[in-house]
Amino acid sequence: MNSIISIILFVAWFGIAQGATVTFNVITFGAKPDGKTDATQPFLKAWAAACTATTASRIYVPKGRYLLRSAEFRGPCKNKIRVQIDGTLVAPLDHRALGNSDYWILFIQVNWLSVVGGNLDAKGAGLWACKASGQTCPTGARSITFNWVNNGEIKGLTSINSQLMHIVINSCKNVKVSNVKMIAPDLSPNTDGIHVQSSTGVTITNALIQTGDDCISIGPGTRNLWMDKIKCGPGHGVSIGSLGRSFEEDGVENVTLINSAFSGSENRLRIKTWARPSKGFVRNINFRNIVMKNVENPIIIDQNYCPNNQGCPSQGSGIKISQITYQNIQGSSATKVAMTFDCSHTNPCSNIKLHDIKLTYLKSTKAQSYCKNIAGSSAGVIMPENCL
Repeated sequence: MNSIISIILFVAWFGIAQGATVTFNVITFGAKPDGKTDATQPFLKAWAAACTATTASRIYVPKGRYLLRSAEFRGPCKNKIRVQIDGTLVAPLDHRALGNSDYWILFIQVNWLSVVGGNLDAKGAGLWACKASGQTCPTGARSITFNWVNNGEIKGLTSINSQLMHIVINSCKNVKVSNVKMIAPDLSPNTDGIHVQSSTGVTITNALIQTGDDCISIGPGTRNLWMDKIKCGPGHGVSIGSLGRSFEEDGVENVTLINSAFSGSENRLRIKTWARPSKGFVRNINFRNIVMKNVENPIIIDQNYCPNNQGCPSQGSGIKISQITYQNIQGSSATKVAMTFDCSHTNPCSNIKLHDIKLTYLKSTKAQSYCKNIAGSSAGVIMPENCL
């Protein structure tokens, strides 16, 4: 009988142990929360321990400031990992320290990864000043990147002054981004809030984005993207593209943006493609319940993008745009033309739907719309005057 009880107790203990989460504190590995001592190696050592753990693990970053250089946190790992940040990660003040790495904090080939809480301060001002001066500058770095991460999460993170994009989701499946803030000056170059490309099943909710470029940019190969409760401005809005730079390019489909607000910004709801041949497409896009306040180009499709008028034979975009719905879009435009549909003459836009659009210009003057190479339908009140 005693042996049976012992076996039962062992099995119960083993089950609890198997389900337990082991914690790796970066301070235990030598990190100092003084913002001056290089903590890169301690962070990488904590990651190595967590990644090889057979049980679910937590990497804990206590309160304080931690100096971090370019760091690659690579999988595959043996179990789930949660990176809990209660402190602030700071990049070196010298913008050259991150060099041409393209990333500051990179998570790659990891499944079941959560990054929760904390602050990132990428010290981007030095790089922006270098670029503005016309000097030869490093490429710069994106603040936090998920590459080939499946079933991932970024939650409660604040990112300020990224050298380039704040958050990048690339070649991922089922990633949730929620309750995040991304802040950079309105003239800071290429500081997109969130960039998604070649990914499926990404959701972005409750995001406050104030940057110098797109609040959210959507690249080729993005499918099943859901965005809800986005507050954008200053910035360049939510932009699909630019697409079609290469001929062999994945399309974008099943993208939804709802219950969001834009203020003091430009190109709010934009689809932009190169004016050159491509096999790509944009289809089944839904913009719903959007409020605009004094924004430039609230609704725009631009299929004639061609910097310096080079490499665009016949000025015709091969990207096929179809099944785009704009519903309950209201507010004020800072430009007289509030709706622009400048579609490709070789691949006209089709099945564009407008439903209850109310956009005004300077209150006393009616806003205008512009349509070219487009077919679609409308319902409800349409302001400015419908040109479909």
